[in-house]
Amino acid sequence: MAKLLVVDDEPINLEIIGHCLEDEHQLAFAEDGLEAWAMLEASPQAYDGVILDRMMPRMDGMEVLRRLKADKRFRDVPVIMQSAADSSEQVAEGLAAGAWYYLAKPYAPKALRSIVSAALDDRRNRKDLAQIGGRLQTILDLADRASFRFRTLEEVSVLSSTLAQMCPNPETVAMGLSELMLNAVEHGNLGIDYAQKGRLIEDGLWQDEVERRLAEPAQSTRHASVELERDPECLIFTIRDQGLGFDWQRYLDLDPARAFDSHGRGIAMARHLAFAHMEYRGAGNEVRVSVALTDPTDSTACDDDSI
Repeated sequence: MAKLLVVDDEPINLEIIGHCLEDEHQLAFAEDGLEAWAMLEASPQAYDGVILDRMMPRMDGMEVLRRLKADKRFRDVPVIMQSAADSSEQVAEGLAAGAWYYLAKPYAPKALRSIVSAALDDRRNRKDLAQIGGRLQTILDLADRASFRFRTLEEVSVLSSTLAQMCPNPETVAMGLSELMLNAVEHGNLGIDYAQKGRLIEDGLWQDEVERRLAEPAQSTRHASVELERDPECLIFTIRDQGLGFDWQRYLDLDPARAFDSHGRGIAMARHLAFAHMEYRGAGNEVRVSVALTDPTDSTACDDDSI
């Protein structure tokens, strides 16, 4: 069971969240940001996620968020911000500060569980992907150019984590590659659109539907690919699928209007957290990304000519 820190100055909100989640997660509660920060500092490894109200006395949610994202001990801990569903300006400010998950007030139990699961799964997957990939690191470090095919969820997991081990920031690159490769499989080759995925996740059927479509005879010869190129300063990855493409421009940033959805943030997270540059080509069934080999935080290390 994951352990969550729930922060809200309204006792009724703590009670509602506790009632919805207590059977699935271990919960700790704080009544304002100052108490929450003291609990985090006292046990920096204790919490797998934070559910954070925005408006609180003594220390508000935005200040807690800024402190979390500025402290390397907590940078990977997902923060689920509570906000009214129509507060697009507040959502945009939270996104800029590093909050990628949103919980709409008033609470709907199904939506609450869904967004908490999405946040925790994303973090768990990043850690798992980083651990899987060390097996082929030595061989890949000798490669200047390579090409790989993939079509299943397991192949996405193993391949993205393995390729990421070549990078200075393997955990975030594994997340980024995994998101783009999953998009190539589910949206590109299998044709699962945004609305369909939302319904499948809500009903707990997303993975079953992906596996069902992969087993169809028409999919037996379809695959996606990822190509690797190395230059002195960058690693460049090109991911292609055999689908019709999609309206990729909408997903380069997380629109506040979609912030409360259980999915739809993967491309934006990959762009902002994992890669120095990202470029979609054509209809959207090809994307090229680069990773700086020297300083992964330096977005100028790989110039536009690299990709």
